[in-house]
Amino acid sequence: MSEIETPCLKICLLDARGQYCLGCYRTRAEVGGWSSMSDEERASVMDQLAARKDTINNPK
Repeated sequence: MSEIETPCLKICLLDARGQYCLGCYRTRAEVGGWSSMSDEERASVMDQLAARKDTINNPK
């Protein structure tokens, strides 16, 4: 089983609310805890990133 790679793009800026990184769309806690997460936890985060990106880039 291969390890899930980080989605980090080395663009480390927080959104206006300080909730998500604008490079990878992870929370600060997810970025900080990435190396200690299981593959299942990483996969769960990865599954949420596209929706986060859409929400941040297309606010209602």
